[in-house]
Amino acid sequence: MIAELTSKRNLNLAYKQVYRNKGEGGVDEMGVAQLKSHLQANGAKYIEQIRVEDYQPSPILGIEIPKSNGKTRLLGIPTVTDRMFQQAMHQVLQPIFEVDFQQYSYGFRPNRNAQQAVARSLTNINSGYQHIVDIDLKSFFDEVEHFVLLDLIYEKVKCKATLKLLRRFLRVPIQINGKLHKRRKGVPQGSPLSPLLSNILLNELDKELEKRGHKYVRYADDFSIYVRSEKAAKRIGNSIYTFLRHKLHLPINREKSGIRRPVNFNLLGFGFVPTYKKGEKGKYQLVVKQSKWEELKAKLKAITQKTIPASFDERIQRTNLLIRGWINYFKKASIHQKLKKLDEWIRNRLRYCIWTDWKKPDRKRKNLIRLGINQDQAYAWSRTRMGGWATAQSPILITTITKDRLKKRGYVSMLEYYLQVK
Repeated sequence: MIAELTSKRNLNLAYKQVYRNKGEGGVDEMGVAQLKSHLQANGAKYIEQIRVEDYQPSPILGIEIPKSNGKTRLLGIPTVTDRMFQQAMHQVLQPIFEVDFQQYSYGFRPNRNAQQAVARSLTNINSGYQHIVDIDLKSFFDEVEHFVLLDLIYEKVKCKATLKLLRRFLRVPIQINGKLHKRRKGVPQGSPLSPLLSNILLNELDKELEKRGHKYVRYADDFSIYVRSEKAAKRIGNSIYTFLRHKLHLPINREKSGIRRPVNFNLLGFGFVPTYKKGEKGKYQLVVKQSKWEELKAKLKAITQKTIPASFDERIQRTNLLIRGWINYFKKASIHQKLKKLDEWIRNRLRYCIWTDWKKPDRKRKNLIRLGINQDQAYAWSRTRMGGWATAQSPILITTITKDRLKKRGYVSMLEYYLQVK
């Protein structure tokens, strides 16, 4: 296997993937733009070191990333050189383990995504499995025991050199605020290997759930089990807790785990609410979690903030990019009415930016005349005493900087795009 890992074809594919992913540099501060020339000078030496089992990865760079709940999570960033060799290892290990992964595992796998996981969850709920065992694994990526993971990989991979290299990647120290810390467990988030390694470990959970005949959904370390009664949910929850603790050596966050009903359950940013449609009693539909709406609005507000140094075209481009990505992710949810209101708010934010950019009254008057307002009215409107935000919501701008004119400048309506891709 080590020969396949270090083959020219595999390493070229790994390099291209690392280059596409961009990302920050590691402890050596070397970026992906410098990787090609670095490999041309040192690549042969690294390959030989790997083949004779003498390659020593560099420490990973630890960076704390803020979470939405105010806390932080530790991101471990390998050097770009190590990222390339980890990506090369990922490419040879993935096909070996993928064939054994289970049907209802959706995270970080070819042709699978979060939307499929949420759709399966909704199917389970609407099939009458409305008591949900929601288990949160405590700091999963930091708690993975190396010996458990390596034993599972050894069952399928007998190449000593590959396993030794993997073990070195797992055990390399992490540098936090300039100080090195030993690592004896955990899979650093930020490594190309971490999604695959998490699936290899948690596939044991999937197989256990399949063996017991449970309905479940798993996306990386986010998993839930669906049963028909609260009594069964409690029994299964206790049993799975024991399995995770004794078999996989994974702790559970008891505060975030529990038995849920659909209206109290969230999955990957989606929520579940009753449909209230005739003939669909007891059925649920997808909605977007409130915090995700708030995050979207905050990002749009930042893009359309009048004080940031950006042209109108730049604002439109960034707004459209955010809108398309967000809607493509949440398009299966019921979001029609909220999008309509958000569209109006975004258009007013854009009008506010334009009004602010016009600055002086004479320029405002001239631009209003260009937009079809007679001279007397334009003069009066250009000298309004209303604040900019009030003006953006008034006939002064709504009747001049119309929706159609914004669209001609490239603005994409959230509602229209949602109806197009739904």
